[in-house]
Amino acid sequence: MQNKIEKIFSERFGGEGNIYASAGRINLIGEHTDYNGGFVFPGAIDKVIMAEIRPNDMEKVRVFSIDIDEYAEFGLKEEDAPSQSWARYIFGICREIQKRGGSVKGFDAVFAGNVPLGAGLSSSAALESCFAFALNDLFNGNSIDKFELAKIGQSTEHNYCGVNCGIMDQFASVFGKEGHLMRLDCRSLEHEYYPFNPEGYRLVLVDSRVKHELKDSPYNKRRESCERVAKRLGIETLRDADMDMLNAIKGDISAEDYFRAKFVIEEKERVLAVCDALVAGDYETVGKKMYETHEGLSKDYEVSCVELDYLNDVAKEMGVTGSRIMGGGFGGCTINLLPNALHDKFVAEVCSRFNEKYGHEPMIYDVVISDGARLVKKA
Repeated sequence: MQNKIEKIFSERFGGEGNIYASAGRINLIGEHTDYNGGFVFPGAIDKVIMAEIRPNDMEKVRVFSIDIDEYAEFGLKEEDAPSQSWARYIFGICREIQKRGGSVKGFDAVFAGNVPLGAGLSSSAALESCFAFALNDLFNGNSIDKFELAKIGQSTEHNYCGVNCGIMDQFASVFGKEGHLMRLDCRSLEHEYYPFNPEGYRLVLVDSRVKHELKDSPYNKRRESCERVAKRLGIETLRDADMDMLNAIKGDISAEDYFRAKFVIEEKERVLAVCDALVAGDYETVGKKMYETHEGLSKDYEVSCVELDYLNDVAKEMGVTGSRIMGGGFGGCTINLLPNALHDKFVAEVCSRFNEKYGHEPMIYDVVISDGARLVKKA
């Protein structure tokens, strides 16, 4: 991928620039808790967005996406927003840095990635983090701290891409550390690294390759449910709620809002339980909690679909240690923690059975926990 980027950059713009990369992410546990002020447990993975970037002494950005095979050119003022949705991510990063008093000048860039799209691995956050890290390095002498880089990515989603996301994806992409997961407190942004080199186990993603198109925005609707319950409880977010508090107002809220809040409150406790289990090297408990999360996402939060539930059922039947939906839901992938000895059999069986039932094989991604945003090569 790097060779291809360098070749196309040289052909389009001449010479060479710095090469940067930032990672997609997995989240072991802690789904839909980030925008509720709770805890998440992500890690950066060995799938990245990579870009070659060089200042061009102009007041415009010229950028080429290898994967989409499209070119975009835009200025750096608010009215210069490009029409292509992928280019708006890069434009948004430029604008959010400027809004914070940072410097961004014109630059040329070519980028590509191997973060699977639509699988819940946050290719958009990897793109944002790659460019935020790069522009901070090129134009600001790395004076913007990593916390602010993650917030710049999040604000880009909010203000330029129409997604009211939490902070987890961008945080994991910026702060990722090889061989470590992070427990992130999404309210305080305090984080702690937990070594994750599980002997005898590995992480496998099974991408269903389905994405159900929905008429409304299910993500924003669920966020609104959580906010209504928090307001009724008189608290800022569901982070400060427990099941006793929720049950006390059960009669005052809709059944839908009740079950949404129930999932979030229980998921907060599961994340903390997984932290303790990892410290103890107890991967059986980690797996048990992953299955509980899937059940909650499917029944209480209602963000699963028949294909993902089927993948979860197959994993359970085959003795996979833990399995659950990962990401926003309604398609995408499951994340599976399984013994090394089961890997080949699981992959063969899940591909065969899923194909028989749904007419296509899922994609399989073995993932390794790796570094986040970084400079790969200096020109």
